[in-house]
Amino acid sequence: MSAHSDPASARPGRWQPAVTQDPILRKHGAQGNGPLGQPVSRIEGPLKVQGKARFAAEFPYEGLCYAALAFSTIARGRITTLDTAAAEAAPGVVLVMTHRNAPRMKAPSLMMSSPTAAGASELPVMQDDQIHWNGQPIAVVLAETQEQADHAASLVRAEYAALPAVTSFDDAKKTPRQLDNILGQPPVVEIGDAEAALKAAEVRVDQIYRTPRHNHNAIELHAATVAWTGDELRVHDASQLLDLTAGQLADIFGLEADKVRVSSPYVGGGFGGKCLWDHQILACAAARLAGRPVRIMLSREGVFRIVGGRTLTEQRVALGASADGRLDALIHTGIVAMTTHNSCPEQFTFPTRHLYAAKTVRLAQAVADMDMVANTFMRAPGESVGTFALECAIDELAEKLGLDPIELRRRIEPDKDPTSGKPFSSRHLIEAYEKGAARFGWDRRSPTPRQRRDGEWLIGMGCATATYPYHRFPGGAARIRLTAGGHVTVSTAVHDMGMGTATVQIQHVAARLGVPLGRVTFEYGDTTLPRGVIAGGSTQTASVGGAVIAATEVFVEELLKLAGNDSPLAGLSLADVETRDGGIGHRDDPARFESYESILRRSGRDELSCEADAPPPAEMEAFSMHSYGAQFCEVRVSEITGETRVSRFLGSFDAGRILNAKTATSQFKGGIIMGLGLALTEETNFDPRTGRIVNASLAEYHVPVQMDVPSIDILYTDIPDPQAPMGARGIGEIGITGVGAAVANAVYNATGKRIRDLPITLDKLM
Repeated sequence: MSAHSDPASARPGRWQPAVTQDPILRKHGAQGNGPLGQPVSRIEGPLKVQGKARFAAEFPYEGLCYAALAFSTIARGRITTLDTAAAEAAPGVVLVMTHRNAPRMKAPSLMMSSPTAAGASELPVMQDDQIHWNGQPIAVVLAETQEQADHAASLVRAEYAALPAVTSFDDAKKTPRQLDNILGQPPVVEIGDAEAALKAAEVRVDQIYRTPRHNHNAIELHAATVAWTGDELRVHDASQLLDLTAGQLADIFGLEADKVRVSSPYVGGGFGGKCLWDHQILACAAARLAGRPVRIMLSREGVFRIVGGRTLTEQRVALGASADGRLDALIHTGIVAMTTHNSCPEQFTFPTRHLYAAKTVRLAQAVADMDMVANTFMRAPGESVGTFALECAIDELAEKLGLDPIELRRRIEPDKDPTSGKPFSSRHLIEAYEKGAARFGWDRRSPTPRQRRDGEWLIGMGCATATYPYHRFPGGAARIRLTAGGHVTVSTAVHDMGMGTATVQIQHVAARLGVPLGRVTFEYGDTTLPRGVIAGGSTQTASVGGAVIAATEVFVEELLKLAGNDSPLAGLSLADVETRDGGIGHRDDPARFESYESILRRSGRDELSCEADAPPPAEMEAFSMHSYGAQFCEVRVSEITGETRVSRFLGSFDAGRILNAKTATSQFKGGIIMGLGLALTEETNFDPRTGRIVNASLAEYHVPVQMDVPSIDILYTDIPDPQAPMGARGIGEIGITGVGAAVANAVYNATGKRIRDLPITLDKLM
């Protein structure tokens, strides 16, 4: 039997996210009793280490073909000659697909433009001879083995009629364009006359900060295994957006929505890049044309060619302050590179909108259109690079004022959101700074640069604020199924990219229903399950939590109906009861209790299944909701070579309730490590002469490795947010924010040199 909830709008008063209203948080609060908060190991860990967890490129099919891509070598123009004869004649080749024989397909729709939109670009995929970026796929080769496909793809020959292309950022920014909105927010925010206030301020900082392109480099390469059965499409994908991918593929191929099934139970890293790109669409098209299943796994170079990453930014931060450190003016403006066929403008002004109190504010950003692969979301888009500029400027202002950087932040701490005026749902940033400073030994920092050394090594400390907004997506649903044997299965089409989603939700369900962890299963990663939300924007935990809470209410209500008049629960409503010890009991009368199994047995049921949609995220309308943190860094810089080594790092976070101490610590550390790459090693080298990425490999794109990463200490306040489901805000992206600035500020403290252009390479310190 299934019981479906009414729409949230028809159930007024039911959604009570406040901690005092949520019995699960009263029982399993910040003290850590019960399964919530405990350091439970990831439940899929044993499957992964035993090789039993199948990833997208590991699903077997009879008659499977392997795909390889050939890429364009110009930035803009059209194909005049496309010679595939040698490729078609190569050993093992099954099919060579180009725009000349590809099935007719609709173009993708830009993500967030409709309920089924999942495209990073709105360009048609292999439908004509037009070239829009250097690296665009021009042919797909299918062969009996991957080696045969790769070889044949290398034999494809193309000639082009090139058109003028904008491949220089310096040229592009001469004609900036202002968007109508930035991810739904106004592109310009002004309070008072900030430029006039800056000119009149007693102390001023006014600088330009630059950040480069970055590319996603997840360990698992982008891959998909696809198969057609008649007009039904089956896709095993490495995806962060299951339902959107299914809906978008249905649109592209003109199918009914229920004809496309997408699964993605395991993803080997995502960071915003595991979305819908050309390779999945091309694999589906080629499989249809060949009449055989297809596996496509991009090479590392292929990821750089067709999967976009973080775009470059040029930011101005200007601060005007009184002698006591109060901000009279706060200005954060600038420009980012983007393409005309996507809409991901790297919203670097967003953190500045919410962090510090100022009398006047001006925030604005424009875009410069370039001919390049569509840029997209990459871990903490906007905030990761926006905090670099803002927090470096704060450090520069603190020095001019003669104030400790933490003391300056204490003086400009707002009592409400500085630009929206909304109250904060929960904000303990200063507490995070105080705890972090005490643990890190901040009092040993010299305010004067170049005062600490160890032989050739100059030693410095720096700090910066971390921040990332809370979001909870609407539209997710969850189903709870209880068997007569007392086992609970919770199902929703969400994702686990290694961050512990399944583990945390099992802890949540066990706590909420009062059952042991071992009697809970979490089903996810398949579009046949109730509609899920995307894994992105640090949203999934709260979004799934909201759906589970709603499903739990329906589940308990249905059990109360089934209990009947012969039960100790007779006459009780949802408001009268709580779940505990594998059953339902009266809140105030322990004797009035009946187990789930007993209720099912007496009702003659083998199982009970209940489903509900999460209510709309009303809390986001009423409150300013963010996770916060204080990042502390110690560096050693060689006075001889300019080499920078991070010797210690500490992150102190205020992210609401910590639901799993082990997986949360891992997420915080992972974000910090990615931030060290942003600060010191990572840069996508884009040739402005040709529009080609020239370091398209891990040999030349330098992600942090073991020797680059010091011991990282993690602290967190673990104070539940009274407005968030489970009291938890997002943690997946906040770890990277503020890291670039903390490192840069530490480098200045060590050397006396301000580096305002990332990455901080040794040539900039010589």
